[in-house]
Amino acid sequence: MDWLDNGLALSLVVFLPVVGAGIVLAIPKAQEAAVKWTALIVSLVTLALAVVLAVQFDYSAADTYQFGTAIDTPWIEAINAHFHIGVDGISLPMVVLTTLITMLCIVYSFNHWPEPRNPKLLLAMTLLLGTGMAGTFVALDLVLFFVFFEIVLLPMYFMIGIWGDRGIRYVPIFGWKMEMRLYASLKFFVFTLFGSAFMLLSFLALYFRSGDTLGYNTFSMVELSAIGPAGAFTGTFAFLVFLGLFLGFAVKVPMWPVHTWLPDAHTAAPTIGSVILAAILLKLGTYGFIRIALPILPDEAVNWAPFIGVLAVIGIIYGSLACLAQTDMKRLIAYSSVGHMGFVMLGIATLTDIGINAAIIGMVAHGLITGLLFFVVGSMSHRYHTRDMNRLGGAMVSLPKMGLLLGFAAMASLGLPSLAGFWGEFMSLMASFDPLEAIGATGLFRGFMVVGAVGTVLTAAYMLYLLRSVIFGEPADEWVGQEFQDVDAAEWLAWAPLVVGIIAIGIFPKIVFGATNDAVVSLVQKAFGA
Repeated sequence: MDWLDNGLALSLVVFLPVVGAGIVLAIPKAQEAAVKWTALIVSLVTLALAVVLAVQFDYSAADTYQFGTAIDTPWIEAINAHFHIGVDGISLPMVVLTTLITMLCIVYSFNHWPEPRNPKLLLAMTLLLGTGMAGTFVALDLVLFFVFFEIVLLPMYFMIGIWGDRGIRYVPIFGWKMEMRLYASLKFFVFTLFGSAFMLLSFLALYFRSGDTLGYNTFSMVELSAIGPAGAFTGTFAFLVFLGLFLGFAVKVPMWPVHTWLPDAHTAAPTIGSVILAAILLKLGTYGFIRIALPILPDEAVNWAPFIGVLAVIGIIYGSLACLAQTDMKRLIAYSSVGHMGFVMLGIATLTDIGINAAIIGMVAHGLITGLLFFVVGSMSHRYHTRDMNRLGGAMVSLPKMGLLLGFAAMASLGLPSLAGFWGEFMSLMASFDPLEAIGATGLFRGFMVVGAVGTVLTAAYMLYLLRSVIFGEPADEWVGQEFQDVDAAEWLAWAPLVVGIIAIGIFPKIVFGATNDAVVSLVQKAFGA
């Protein structure tokens, strides 16, 4: 099929949302129905195209880039930057997840508009995010990757800053008082921009040093991944470049201790902002480690692996303990993401095919599960007008269907077998028992395995704490006599695919591993000779 092989379909997956955003902005604000249906149709077509790519993907050659390799054209000739895109087994699940979450957020928003009510601008921001996220996962040029990586910054900044929580936040360092939405959006922007600056410096360093081996300078991720394992980047240069990449990606994950922007951003963001942030944006950092840092700088990845593992298990324990101290439902789920992404980074730190496969399925599962959690919690807070767990309770009486969905998502999040969350945590711990031999820290990683196992127990503890506080018991006195609408049609349409995906991947993990395994094995063999 020419339209697949020549990259047209993949280009549409990336750029159709931004075109849709332009159309939405051109529609008069008074025509709200046209605005909503245009955004929904664009997102549905984009998802359909991504599904076609998944169906037509050659899984027997998952370690090769497909659908867009014919598109490798000069973009900025002065610096030899190319518009080069493609999908392999590692990026394919993330592209499908991105288009799915974007579409579900638009469906959900039909009946849930945050204040100030401006569907036109909010939907345009959502579609623009779709282009930035999908583009990051398919970019094969470092400049192109950086552009898409940064495109997501502004829409999310405005989404939090305009539609976020208007509560007052005291800033102890400066003695300021400012609205929570402004504080959180500014913190998100500053942290991300800080990390991105170092990432860009690393990209530039790789570009200039690549000429020593190739005879010309390049930003091509394919070419850099080919010369990296051959020793093109070594010594202090490689250490500093990996440091810059680490800072850029670790902030986005986010890893402890550069995680502090995340709870504030999640707490302040509107519901669909929290869903997109948790389900997709956090994965840009972990994907960057797998796609760029490991294959281009494999020797430094080996040297840094114990340090990354230490930070990962600290994040697992810290995130779990922080959850146990929360009374705000959204803040609890936000801190849970620090712990779950700790398991993803632990899998990556092992530098094994099992660990990296665990990281990818962990990314997909976290996107589905935490996306569902934020959806349900957002709807509950919309009905109760509070997220304070001390005031809640008895949701199984007041909102039985929503309470059941919250319980299901919590069980998936704590890693219950037969649900999607199990595989990433289990395989990350299994990979930690036998990390890449070149790391030379098997005993240390087995210690990480033990600490990570303790983290799974703590995960169960805070999720059960959430359920006890919110859905069990009798409704508090202030809710007695009040009637609440349970799950509505838009919510069912937005949440049902997530429930199905969580169950399907939990029972048939090959849905993800069928795409990722060969690509991951090839990456490990080429980068580490293992």
